[in-house]
Amino acid sequence: MPRSNRRRRDSGGDASLDRLIAGWRRTEFRRGHEWSVQPVGPGRSEKTYACPGCANLIEIGAAHVVVWREDGVLGPQADLAARRHWHTHCWKLF
Repeated sequence: MPRSNRRRRDSGGDASLDRLIAGWRRTEFRRGHEWSVQPVGPGRSEKTYACPGCANLIEIGAAHVVVWREDGVLGPQADLAARRHWHTHCWKLF
């Protein structure tokens, strides 16, 4: 049987979490907290988001960063669920 080159959608759950955490994620310390910062390239930006830094929209196809706390009191799953999408320059000013 020939191999299929089509991308398969994952069923969610831990696979989605692993995909989000993988890549070029880095840890930064700002305002007394530890943050995970993961860049999103223009080819992977598929939705519009409101940047919490400037309240302007991050348009589809715009490179940006996804940020979440690593040291929250509710644990890593809650921190990841509370992640926010920032313009890269807004995050640098935070």
